[in-house]
Amino acid sequence: MLVGKAGRNRGKRSIWWGVPKWARVCTVLGVVLMMLSGSVLVGYQALVARYEGAVGKGDLFGDQAAGAAEKKSNIKGPLNILLVGIDPRNPETPPLADSIMVLHVPAGLDKGYLYSLPRDLRVEIPKFPKANFRGGNDRLNAAMSYGSRLPGQNPDAAAGFELLAKTVQQITGIKRFDAGAIINFTGFRKIVDAMGGVDMYIEREVRSEHRQPDGKMRQLKPGGGGYLGPQAVYPKGDAHLKGWQALDYVRQRYPKNGVPDSDYGRQRHQQQFVKAMVSQAFSADVVTNPIKLDRVLRAAGESLIFNGRGNSVVDFGLALKNIRADSIVTIKLPGANIGTGSAYKGEQLLPAADDFFAAMRDEQLDAFMLEHPEFKQKNS
Repeated sequence: MLVGKAGRNRGKRSIWWGVPKWARVCTVLGVVLMMLSGSVLVGYQALVARYEGAVGKGDLFGDQAAGAAEKKSNIKGPLNILLVGIDPRNPETPPLADSIMVLHVPAGLDKGYLYSLPRDLRVEIPKFPKANFRGGNDRLNAAMSYGSRLPGQNPDAAAGFELLAKTVQQITGIKRFDAGAIINFTGFRKIVDAMGGVDMYIEREVRSEHRQPDGKMRQLKPGGGGYLGPQAVYPKGDAHLKGWQALDYVRQRYPKNGVPDSDYGRQRHQQQFVKAMVSQAFSADVVTNPIKLDRVLRAAGESLIFNGRGNSVVDFGLALKNIRADSIVTIKLPGANIGTGSAYKGEQLLPAADDFFAAMRDEQLDAFMLEHPEFKQKNS
């Protein structure tokens, strides 16, 4: 839309005229997007106020009903931000949380620790009266589905996020999330394409389960049980991924497709891609190009439902302005299968994960990571 306006008003200066050093004033809201994910760029407050209205708002934590949406005077660390990626099918289908990430930002607000929780993690989901859910043991991604089923209406992703957040708090010991976001995977493709694609290093060759080399869907085998025809292939090494390729790559999780560690490998690839997106967002190709930056901002706004518990996307962007891709540590939480083959019931976290969560709550993650370097994701 910006291009069209420029064509109609050639004699007027753009609102971008004279803005110095975009690279210094553009920031990322919580490396946010996963998801995954995607990234929300925010810039100089007076210029990006118009993008604030493009970002979807949602009562992700039940604050409106509780009367707890009082605005804070400023944002101080430490912060915990919950990022959830969904792939909505239709308005009548309850959403599942396909990707669940937490960004922990220490008090200095100059670095971040990003970790994923397996969507198949077996957990106790607390009761949720507003959706008539009595509570029970299930996989973590189901919490969003149960919470979304409000009586007498289509599934509500915001209500589902609320129950998922309560469940993640029980797992991690986090008392309160400071912000949260739901990322629509379809919109995620638009963000990547608005940036002109994303450059990243692919750690091993991965073959698509669902896509052909041209991006079209592969043909289902007659009677089900898999797909036929050529597969899109992502070779090991440096790659430039379009939107559909990025989304396809970060969804692969089967050993037969080149991901021997299954969902843990997928989590790692998602985290790697989030960091690559952050780097791309801060590249001169984006931040010094007003038209491209405008497209990225608008695509991000259309792809996101955000709740800052009284603080806006711009507020968080300015608070996190010192975080860059190289100051984000991606974490691999230790876990294991519960059963195998037809007896597979899900995933479990090993006891060492509780030590990580304790260090996070006590603001001791720097020391913890020095003693436990195995928690850092490879190729992160």
